Order: sequence, then C-alpha cells, then structure tokens
Amino acid sequence: MKTLYSKNKCPFAFLREIWVIGPLLTLLFCSCENDLDVGLPQSQLTGVTVFQDVATAEAALAEVYFQLRDNSIVNGGTSGAGVIMGLYADELDYYGSPQEAVEQFYKHTLLATNTQVENLWDSSYSIIYKCNAILEGLAKSTALNLEEKEPLMGQAQFIRAYLHFYLVITFGDIPYIRSTDYRLNAKVTRMPKSEVYNNIVSDILEARTLLPEEDFTGENIYVAKGVATAFLARVYLFTEQWQAAADACNIVLEHGSYSLGNIDGVFIKNSSSTIWQLKPQAGNNTLEGKTYIFQSGPPPYVSLNPALINSFEPNDLRLQNWIGKVSVGANSWFYPYKYKLKQPTGTSEEYSILIRLAEIYLSRAEARIHMGNLNGAQQDINAIRLRAGLTTTTANSAEALLQAIAVERRREFFSEQGLRWFDLVRTGKASEILEPIKEAWEPTDVLLPIPMAELLINPNLLPQNPGY
Repeated sequence: MKTLYSKNKCPFAFLREIWVIGPLLTLLFCSCENDLDVGLPQSQLTGVTVFQDVATAEAALAEVYFQLRDNSIVNGGTSGAGVIMGLYADELDYYGSPQEAVEQFYKHTLLATNTQVENLWDSSYSIIYKCNAILEGLAKSTALNLEEKEPLMGQAQFIRAYLHFYLVITFGDIPYIRSTDYRLNAKVTRMPKSEVYNNIVSDILEARTLLPEEDFTGENIYVAKGVATAFLARVYLFTEQWQAAADACNIVLEHGSYSLGNIDGVFIKNSSSTIWQLKPQAGNNTLEGKTYIFQSGPPPYVSLNPALINSFEPNDLRLQNWIGKVSVGANSWFYPYKYKLKQPTGTSEEYSILIRLAEIYLSRAEARIHMGNLNGAQQDINAIRLRAGLTTTTANSAEALLQAIAVERRREFFSEQGLRWFDLVRTGKASEILEPIKEAWEPTDVLLPIPMAELLINPNLLPQNPGY
C-alpha cells in the first residue's frame, strides 16, 4: 500500500513533483536525450521562455514525440502494449522472470498495485499533461503568429486524443484531461466511455483543421491531416460508427500518398504504406527489434504463441517474412520479425510504425459489411490477401466476411501496439477466445484495474473496475 500524498499535489502520480508550472515550465520540456533526432531544434530551454519563439515551442513538442517513442503505451519495448497486451491476449508466451510484474498479465492475475499497470496510466497522463501545457502556452503566446501556432497546436491536440483513446479502451471510464490546473485535476472524476469517445472525436476533428496537409520532412514522423483522418477511422470503427469509419477510410485511400507495396518493404523507414511512424535516436533502430528478436533458445523474454503461427496458411508471405524461428534440438520458438534490426546502424533504417495502410483497408472492409456492401468488403480483404501471396477470399456472407477480417487482422497486426487484444475486446470475443487457454481468465478482465496509487491520491476516481 502506497503512502497518501498531500491534497495540494496533482491527482496523478506522475505529476507529484511537477505541478508548479510558472517559472519551471521551461524545465518541464527539457529533453532527457542529448540527441533527440526527430527533426526539431535541439535547443537548451533552461532560462528561456518556451513559447517566446518557434524554436523553443517546437522543442517542447519534440519532447512529446520522444516520450511517445520511448515511454508511452505505444512504445515498442517491454512496457508497451505490444508486449504486455500481447501477453494478456493470445499472441505471446512469457519466458521472463516469474517475479516481474508483466507475468501477471500473462497469467491474468493482475492486481491494482501492479507497477506495469501504473506505468501505463502514468506515462499516458504525463504526455497528456505536456500536450495541455503546450496548448495553453501557445494560446497565451503573443510572440508567435497563427501560422506558427496552429501546426503545433494541432499536433498536441491530436496526441492528447490519441492517448486518451488508448486509456479508455484499456481502463474503461477515465478522466479526460484538458488542463494543467492542479486545483481542477485534483478533483477530477472518471467520465463515461461514450463521453470520452465524443471528446476524442472532437479533439481530432479540431486538430485536423490546424494540421498541415503533409509532414514537411517527408518521413511521416509528424502528425499531419492524413494521420488524423486515419486514426479517426479507427475511433469510428471501435465505436461502431460504420458510415463515418468508411468515409474516413475513403479519404485516406483516395489521397494517393500511400500504397500497400510488397510484404518485405512494409517495415522499412520509407515504406509506402506507412501513415505515421516514430523516428529513433540517430543511428538506432526500433525498440521492437531490440525487444522481440532473439538468436538462441529458450527465449529470454517472450515468443510468439504457436497457435498464432498455426493460424497462417502455409504460403502466406507474412509467415515467411514477418516471423523468425530459433530451433534447439526438437524445440522451436518463434518471434516477431517485422523489424529486422536489433542493433544500431550508421543510419537508422527502421522506424516504429503506429498507423499503416493495411489497417485502413481492413477497417473499411468491416464498415462496409455492416453497411451491406459485401462486394466492397471482399475487395478490401483481397487487397490484403493478394499482397500476402494468397488467393482471394471465399467468404461471401456477412458473418463469414467478418470472420475473415478477424483472421486477417490477427495475421497482419500481431505484436503491434496491442491491436489484437483491443480487437478481442471491441468485438466481444475476449472470453470466447481466452477462457479456454487462460486458466485464471475472468470476464471482468476486459478492463485493467485503475492503479491503486491513483485511487489513494484521488478517491474521486472510485469505484474501482469490477473484478479488482
């Protein structure tokens, strides 16, 4: 049981020591890296006003991208959703120490005191706080004009919505934080999921009006209008707004900037199918490569579940290109091999991809089924299957096509930001799939517990989620 903190501190654990904004605002955004190579100025912010000019404002936003890459729910390391929700679902098997907090995810024995659960919450709200500080700072700035402010505000507002999306599908009812005022946040309560989703959509739509048409770097590492539209399609899909989801997918697919390309080119840094990705520190490659690739058995931490391997058709190019194998005697283990590089290279060759075109095709296919357009859904599914070297789908009924999409999403998005787990939850299939293979599974496991540390700091977050 953790110690209660003063009521004058912020309600979220990550803010226990940083709620004083005024003279310390510049310190808040100082990068923890000496070389934050995301294309923004590497200014030293201490002693200057953050929003005095574009360079320091951009550096503040650079810190947000850095945190997304290395310390957020979508990071590619062992604390990201790809690993922990892959273990929680049916994608990964655990080989690490039995003392680690992540084992509770694999065994479905989670406690509200689990440090990984707390990190998911804290890291997300920490970045949201920084987004809010950027938005407030830009709104008050008289030194910058609208042309300078709006792209930065759009990116911060989108990322705020993006992280609230992951929080609501992970924890259910949550606070939607739009302020840095600790006096308000100290009394914050959990908002019903439907209202959270409404706020997410509102934030994204407003952000889209502020964002540039394209990422000026040409690397798809900054949020532009296409990123906002693509992610909006995901939100609409998860909230079963089928026409809106299809419309958003159409905008992305008709844009002309993206194409599916070949299987072996999907996860390189200049892939034509990438809509949004996070750039590593100079010379490094992805956290995913460091985390998943192993050369000897048994695996040091996690490996792919054999049932996932067996779900592929033998001639599926994704099986051949995106999965690695290590054998010792009669034993074999498999690992995600989407990213091929585990070690640094002279120039970064792989970036961590957050949104890519295959999702847009499969999202539109699902939306089209619910709208009665079965032929259109078949065409979208076949775009994915043909790229994988497979024949066209034989599914021709709504039920069969929905099952075909579930199969393709499992094969396509394994080990990517927990998408498999979130698909099981949103489609109501979690208990059906996991109860037979997870001994301690309970239907209430579809939500993680609110971290106990947060409930102690702010009892307004009660009640705890069922089952904990």
